[in-house]
Amino acid sequence: MINYDGRRFRKPESPDAPVSTYRQKDDLVWADFGAGGSIRRGSLTGLCSAEGVVSFAYTMVMTDGRVISGHSVNTPEYLPDGRIRLNEVWERYGPNAERGVSAIVEVVD
Repeated sequence: MINYDGRRFRKPESPDAPVSTYRQKDDLVWADFGAGGSIRRGSLTGLCSAEGVVSFAYTMVMTDGRVISGHSVNTPEYLPDGRIRLNEVWERYGPNAERGVSAIVEVVD
């Protein structure tokens, strides 16, 4: 199992996107993220499989006032430089319903 505790992730194509700092205890994974891009605040909570796949629910408050919730399954991929890329398959619920794929990449100093 990958230990995500303390790892930070961000969308690679959006330098103004918020950075999420992941926390982990056993198979439980969670993160909070602050303002950036079109997001005012967000959080996620989920479980990590033995293979490092993270399945979580998330909520976000957007700068335009929308409140978005959904679910995502994130599959890890190691990049040549050792960082982790999480390939996301996500779904949003309610009036903002949408499905898609995206990725976030580990941020290192």
